[in-house]
Amino acid sequence: MLLAVAAIAVGVALLIWGADRFVDGAASVAKNLRVPPMVIGLTIVSLGTSLPEMIVSAMAALDGNRDLGIGNVLGSNIANIGLVLGITALVIPLTVKSMTLRREMPVMFMVTLLAFALMADGALSRGDGIILIIGLVLLLAWITMLGLRDRDDPLVAEFTDSIPDQMSMGMSLLWFVVGLALLIISSRMVVWGAVEIAHLLGVSDLIIGLTIVAIGTSLPELVASLVSALKGEADLAIGNVIGSNMFNLLAVLAMPALIHPGAFAPEALMRDFPIMIGFTIALFVVSFALKKSGGVINRFEGGLLTAGFAGYLILLYFQSAA
Repeated sequence: MLLAVAAIAVGVALLIWGADRFVDGAASVAKNLRVPPMVIGLTIVSLGTSLPEMIVSAMAALDGNRDLGIGNVLGSNIANIGLVLGITALVIPLTVKSMTLRREMPVMFMVTLLAFALMADGALSRGDGIILIIGLVLLLAWITMLGLRDRDDPLVAEFTDSIPDQMSMGMSLLWFVVGLALLIISSRMVVWGAVEIAHLLGVSDLIIGLTIVAIGTSLPELVASLVSALKGEADLAIGNVIGSNMFNLLAVLAMPALIHPGAFAPEALMRDFPIMIGFTIALFVVSFALKKSGGVINRFEGGLLTAGFAGYLILLYFQSAA
């Protein structure tokens, strides 16, 4: 048990550091190629925070643990809203101004409904995986178009500040490769440790994916959102979560579908997906609903999101113990 816990702890730490190096390298390569900061932020930086989930789900699928990967997707999306934004808003209220985020929110609902429709039959096929990847490509094309068009959006300055300082192309490529290697190695450690703990505690791979793995792989979003909020970049903090959740449902959910297709635990569809939708609606309500010029996610609302996440963990505990 101690070895498995250590593998997860070290693996998650390396995942976070490796993801940072990978994103820094990729963003610097794009910057050297004169890609606009808004495009870099909406694509590379946002996708980068989902890399831990993507690599972990891919490795789990390669090991035949489909439910671990699916649990990682749903649990991470719930944690991103309930834990990440909840804690961030408790630390400092988040003022929402970006019109880009207002446009992304309906798209996130569409992506959520697409994922639900593909999972509704209780299985993920390779055809479902291909549809998700097509959706990912279309999403990247759409947000790239937004980035090229909305040059006056408040996110532009925030993304510019978040992109690392200029590095040479050689150094950028080096960090890109080093980060990718660390992601692969550390994800293997996390998956092995998670499966060992699941077997030792007698709980399902789905539960471990929804809890330990999901919270661990959501740490990059928590760090990124806290740092952004403390810098006064609230739109970037919320944008990280919205972007990450969309990429999780498209890129990360595609991993088990493409690598190890088949039926998954019914609880994922009957219990966890509806709860994820509930948290998504809650994000919309506290961020945008009835707030024509943007809004503020205050500490009370942050507390409600965090309490909701704690309640979800308690629900999982009692159901797994039953």
